[in-house]
Amino acid sequence: MSDEGTLNSLEALNTLLNQHEGLLLYFSTPQCNVCKVLRPKLMALFEEHYPEIAHYYVDTTETPEISGQYGVFAVPTILLFLDGREYIRKSRNFSPAELIEEVRRPWALMHS
Repeated sequence: MSDEGTLNSLEALNTLLNQHEGLLLYFSTPQCNVCKVLRPKLMALFEEHYPEIAHYYVDTTETPEISGQYGVFAVPTILLFLDGREYIRKSRNFSPAELIEEVRRPWALMHS
């Protein structure tokens, strides 16, 4: 299981927000050891429970403009967008299982 890609610009992000009903962004740095362990687990959970939600990686050292635009100052940070709007923000200490549960109701309402 791998990410759909790495975001390299705000323009690309804006395009994706318009193209996808659900979009998960994973903000990290190559030096973050916690991020290296958490990311594959989280992506696998999303692929299992919400395969329709697109997911992308943002390297905060390579694209600080995206991090700055969305106020991301710590890693790992997860932003989930539904219908182009930020719906969930988690940073540093969070449970992937709880995140999956938080998404369940609004995603179900969008598809009922």
